[in-house]
Amino acid sequence: MTTIGIIGAGNIGSQLARLAVQHGHQVVIANSRGPETLADLVAELGDQARAATRDEAAAAGEVVVVTVPLAAIETIPAEPLVGKVVIDTNNYYWERDGHIAALDDESTTTAELLQDHLPGARVVKAFNHIGAADLTGHATPAGTPDRRALVIAGDDAEAKQVTADLIDEFGFDVVDAGPLAEGWRIQRDTPGYGPRLTADQLRDALQAATR
Repeated sequence: MTTIGIIGAGNIGSQLARLAVQHGHQVVIANSRGPETLADLVAELGDQARAATRDEAAAAGEVVVVTVPLAAIETIPAEPLVGKVVIDTNNYYWERDGHIAALDDESTTTAELLQDHLPGARVVKAFNHIGAADLTGHATPAGTPDRRALVIAGDDAEAKQVTADLIDEFGFDVVDAGPLAEGWRIQRDTPGYGPRLTADQLRDALQAATR
């Protein structure tokens, strides 16, 4: 059993919280509006979950998921996340986030921006190319024929393994895209972004991605 901190209680964060408690983990979840606004979600999740502030979720989690709008990255507390595996689910939508020059010219990626903000954390890109409903709807046990696969990218091998194990437990095969800088291969408007793909199909989609 792991305590998973989730910073961001939107569609993806809520679904990951559901998967976590289904698999026996403890969840500490936070949003930008305060713990009291999460009462209904926590009641649904049951005794294995509690609402908290962002700092509390960051401190409590052995693994911490950051799933907030890109503009909110600067609000993520850095000190409690030193040394921890931090899973970044973010995508860049300039229509929502405003234009960010380093992302527009593709000199960096969203996960690298988060890593820059959290220099002591071990950031892994994951869960950014699947619809929220599909996180529970497409999950199947290991060994299921044509099991859906999800991508990870990161610079820390141990952190990637922790994330891969969690993804497998949650119901998906894992494809390693390499370092954080390769996360662009699964960003918006790439072949792997969105569709339900097996591991082999997803590897092909990563190779087919172009900038």
